[in-house]
Amino acid sequence: MRADRVFAYGATAGLIGDRILGDPRRGHPVAAFGRTAAAVERALWRDDRARGALHTLVCAGGAAAVGVLGARAVRSRPAVARIALTAAATWAVVGGTSLGREARAIGGALAAGDAETARARLPHLCGRDPQALDEQQMARAVVESVAENTSDAVVGALVWGAVAGVPGLLAFRAVNTLDAMVGHKSPRHLRYGWASARLDDVAGWPGARLTALAAVLAGPDRRGAVRAWRADAAAHPSPNAGPVESSFAGALGVRLGGTLAYGGRVEHRAVLNGGAGRAVEVADIERAVRLSRQVTWVALGACVAARTLVARMSRTGPTQRTSGLHQSGRTSRTGSTSRTRKGRA
Repeated sequence: MRADRVFAYGATAGLIGDRILGDPRRGHPVAAFGRTAAAVERALWRDDRARGALHTLVCAGGAAAVGVLGARAVRSRPAVARIALTAAATWAVVGGTSLGREARAIGGALAAGDAETARARLPHLCGRDPQALDEQQMARAVVESVAENTSDAVVGALVWGAVAGVPGLLAFRAVNTLDAMVGHKSPRHLRYGWASARLDDVAGWPGARLTALAAVLAGPDRRGAVRAWRADAAAHPSPNAGPVESSFAGALGVRLGGTLAYGGRVEHRAVLNGGAGRAVEVADIERAVRLSRQVTWVALGACVAARTLVARMSRTGPTQRTSGLHQSGRTSRTGSTSRTRKGRA
């Protein structure tokens, strides 16, 4: 079976598995990777970029190597083994169901007027300081996190799975996890996490744009999504979160961004979709979760279509060129024979 079909069947099965099973409470592969990365950090940490780059290389390169070894192990096996490996890798690296569950749990607490429970759960979803947020600000933080994590935890992995198969799936998730662990601007990681943060920006670039495009296509307000993306994405400090959050804001008709608090540090960011959007309400959390799911399936379709198209072009291109050369040769020989006969006449 061709590699493009293996990816199509495997990635679809993996997403269905995530939809049905979600993340395991114990023994999650990403959690195991996080523990390994933390151990590597303890061994390597120095306050310089070179050590941080080595940390990124060891951890992300190790994840990619595991993927390469796994792909080689099933290369000569029946197609079902390759599909199963792709499905398992997809299920392991995507987190769409857990993302939706956490968002809905916070939304349910807010709807019930239980702000303290919502504050206790918010750190499971994002790094905001929950004590500095009121109920409306928590709802906005949840919607922003759903938007950004749709790209980071789902679509970006699908993009790199389409590009590089199982190694791409595992490597992208490793890079994204490293950014969450050491890529932030704390005193300890400002220099050490620089390489992880920059690599995550590069690896996340195509997935973020596909997420934004899918939000335009799947969202309830396509024109609003396009308008907010074009007008406000560049104002966001993150090159990848900007397109994603602004397109979600426009699609949902809400305002995102503004003043944020991270561990005592306050940031004043631009407001996304400020001219046309309203303040986020608790009910918008459910709308954001539904949009995230729709974006996931649109993105999967785009990735499968792109990989299939590339595979078809790679198969037909050389054949067509060879056929053209043979046809040209036949024409040349025919013409030469015809001229010879006329000369003899």
